[in-house]
Amino acid sequence: MAVSNTKEKTTNRESSQQPLGFANSGFVQDNGFASSVPAPDRTATSVIQVSPMAMDDGQAAERQTWGNPVEFLMSCIAMSVGLGNVWRFPYTAYKNGGGAFLIPYLIVLLVIGKPLYFLEMAMGQFSSYGSVKVWEMVPILKGVGYGQALATWFVVTFYCVLIAISLFYFFASFQTVLPWTVCDLNWASFSTCYNSNANSNLTDFNTTGFKSSSDIYFNDEVMKKISSIDDGIGSPDWKLSLCLLLAWIMICAILMKGVESSGKVAYFTALFPYVVLITLLIRGVTLEGASDGILYFIKPDWPKLLDVNTWYAAVGQCFFSLSVGFGPIIMFSSYNSFRQNIYRDAMIISIMDTATSFLGGVTIFAILGNLAHESGKNVPEVVTASTGLAFISYPDAIAKFEYVPQLFSVLFFVMLLTLGVGSAVSLTGCVVTIICDDFPHWKRWIVVTVVGVIGFFSGLVYVTPGGLIIMDIVGTLGGDFIIYLMVVVQTVGVCWIYGLDRFVRDIEFMLGIKLSAYWKITWAYVIPIVLIFIFSYAMATYKALRDGDYIYPSAATGFGWFLAALALLQLPLWAVYVVYKQEGFTVIERIKNSLKPTKDWGPRNPAHRLEWHKTQNPQYVKSYASRIWVPILPRFFPRLFNQD
Repeated sequence: MAVSNTKEKTTNRESSQQPLGFANSGFVQDNGFASSVPAPDRTATSVIQVSPMAMDDGQAAERQTWGNPVEFLMSCIAMSVGLGNVWRFPYTAYKNGGGAFLIPYLIVLLVIGKPLYFLEMAMGQFSSYGSVKVWEMVPILKGVGYGQALATWFVVTFYCVLIAISLFYFFASFQTVLPWTVCDLNWASFSTCYNSNANSNLTDFNTTGFKSSSDIYFNDEVMKKISSIDDGIGSPDWKLSLCLLLAWIMICAILMKGVESSGKVAYFTALFPYVVLITLLIRGVTLEGASDGILYFIKPDWPKLLDVNTWYAAVGQCFFSLSVGFGPIIMFSSYNSFRQNIYRDAMIISIMDTATSFLGGVTIFAILGNLAHESGKNVPEVVTASTGLAFISYPDAIAKFEYVPQLFSVLFFVMLLTLGVGSAVSLTGCVVTIICDDFPHWKRWIVVTVVGVIGFFSGLVYVTPGGLIIMDIVGTLGGDFIIYLMVVVQTVGVCWIYGLDRFVRDIEFMLGIKLSAYWKITWAYVIPIVLIFIFSYAMATYKALRDGDYIYPSAATGFGWFLAALALLQLPLWAVYVVYKQEGFTVIERIKNSLKPTKDWGPRNPAHRLEWHKTQNPQYVKSYASRIWVPILPRFFPRLFNQD
């Protein structure tokens, strides 16, 4: 993330960049803006208090900012358009019926994903705070930031394993014959294996009971996969362990280097994957049987749309794909200048993310259609819907290249590395930033080193023969489950405690635009209601996690529930701590104060902060009803909602 260390010229340059009509207060006359004063008894109409933290920041270098707006955009694309699109989306769609998953996913992106992305961008840019300190807006919900950080860490531990697997394939790509293109007696049997290369002619060959060499290579040679972990998960594979070590060394090196150069690298990491994906797409759609796979991907299975579990999977994929709910979006946008047009950026990124998911999906399902054609099976039966799907299908497509498949293999796995490293650096950087913010006297390189060492040893569990099963458990319970609840609490905190009307006016003050009812309705009503309903139904109909007919042992799933509980406990623990630290003689007073923004909430730049204070609406402090946004009630109760 490239940033500028130069001081902002707030008095001249920033004031001259105010949006058209701002100075004449098209907004100022309209009920004012949010109050950051903690309690009515501390307000003074003639005195504007500016946080010492904000003044110190303004007198020093303020907060670091991106070198230019394009670097922020490219870095967000590199973060959001990553392994969630190329690796997770295809296997989640395959696991949930292809076209049956596509419609819920698109709807979820429209009413949950895109609004959440803009919401988190606005939170970070307005306050210039990371995912924990941003809760100066509602201090009692500080645990949301820490809970999201834990979920982020759980996901990072297996994201780095995906990088390790990519490194394994990358090094294997330099062999004269790509090892997964032909059946090798060292890891396959000719009685169950057929070659995946372009020279294979399976027209008159009965492939019933056979698997492609790319399938067997991944499961038996790379992962040493076992079908059951009842007797343990086994020992880490030494080759994958070394690749995992190299992956963490790469990530730590980038994080130690800091944020000065990765914004420039984002130009490459954001654009290069599309070149490789489009190349694979062209090759995939020209394979025999590809149309059957693509049709399975886009043809809806209408009865399955009524299955709430399909919608649950769609929401989980949306979170992983866009990286909403994890914290990095808030962190990235906190380095923006105050007037950065994040409204435009959110639109561009959400469209790019959706397009990339479709690009990866069509490519994968075209290859699956070819595998189904070669094996004589139906598309849903051709391979196991597991986390390793991408490492079976993409290499299988590469094996079909008649000329220099090694070159395309190297390019593809370089692409996976850039996607994986981009995502992992962003997620790990979020954790490192939180630690450094809480302990500013700790040296960054020490924090990064400790995080890297812990991450490496944590990841060893995934490079065991039972690692894919553990990865599935952690992804479901340590990722999806936690983020579901954290996002609900986040939107409720912003819209119903801080106040949606107050938050919207903060955004309008920052960007100089009027937000439509679409954003308000999705933030305040659609997101929390839909997520609570889907989550509640999914938990009520919860079935034990499984891989096909094999039900995961209770000890393994119990570990997943422990991780979920550890993250969720951050909410009450930090709430109690914040209430305890508040001023007040009674518990009720302390709770009330912990629901109000602290004096440190607001624009970090002193010039913006002073202007923001001038445009506050006093009613926000006095009346809860004036802070929220209800579409109809103000018409009937104008005085209650300060609309008269």
